[in-house]
Amino acid sequence: FTGLCMRFGPARAFALGARGFASRPPAVLSIQSHVCYGAAGNSAAVFPMRRLGVEVWPVNTVQFSNHTQYAEGWEGLPTPTEQIGLLAKGIERIGALGRCSAILSGYLGTEEQGGAVLDVVRRVKAANPAAIYCCDPVMGHPAKGCVVPEGVQRHHAEASAASADVLCPNVLELGVMTGSEPDTPQAVVRAARALLGAGSARLVLVKHLAHAGLSPDNSFEMLLVGHEEAWHIATPLLPFGRPPVGVGDLTSALFLVGLLQGRSPKAALEHTAGAYFEVMRATSEAEEYELQLVAAQDGLVDPPRSFEAIALDA
Repeated sequence: FTGLCMRFGPARAFALGARGFASRPPAVLSIQSHVCYGAAGNSAAVFPMRRLGVEVWPVNTVQFSNHTQYAEGWEGLPTPTEQIGLLAKGIERIGALGRCSAILSGYLGTEEQGGAVLDVVRRVKAANPAAIYCCDPVMGHPAKGCVVPEGVQRHHAEASAASADVLCPNVLELGVMTGSEPDTPQAVVRAARALLGAGSARLVLVKHLAHAGLSPDNSFEMLLVGHEEAWHIATPLLPFGRPPVGVGDLTSALFLVGLLQGRSPKAALEHTAGAYFEVMRATSEAEEYELQLVAAQDGLVDPPRSFEAIALDA
């Protein structure tokens, strides 16, 4: 991953001092869903990123009462597509868009929002060529009650895959994006490298291996794939009455922050695993359905338990 460290170095340099902004931390334009209650989308990503010392400029693709996996349903509406671009234009008008170190995108409320997100990415990179685009291609899981509008999967498989610098799919989303069904870590690496070869991405973080992992019944596993190296990491599964939602939104945000703060990709993965585990520990101990981000906030910064990423031969 040496070349990747060099690739992401300018974003850190910009955040820490280029163009006269020496006292300013990295800034992330985070374009995701928002829930009034609970932790999903921006509601799972914004607080952890800020707690880790990053400025976050949230743009909400939808505003829902709660996440969509409650049996009782939810209320709320998607954000009008044109508003996404208007908000970026307003930030640009006041001269701040060039301070943006990264764009993080997640859940889309409509297929058309995908095009608006990519327009914002182009606008940001014109203002700051060192900015990176990290895409969490949320595609839904109907069996779990997580739904996305028609056309969103196609958008991610085609446009997002071609445009992102960092992609953060789970194993099911990786399969959709590559037209495959990876069921082993080695198959996941091959699929991830197919994405790397087809677009601009330098890294693919498969943020949940699930059935394709080495020990899916006992561990939460992630796999980080570059052009030449791959790293596997695992944390123990904890007991839950209902598994919390928003874990992927959290892990994508944590990993991006690690890159922006100058960690190597491997070190960013290890910090992500430790911080994730602390949130899950706090949530499990509280016997809560929603991620307990506030209770776990100190562990986001300095996780009490560390996990080592292991190089995977593939």
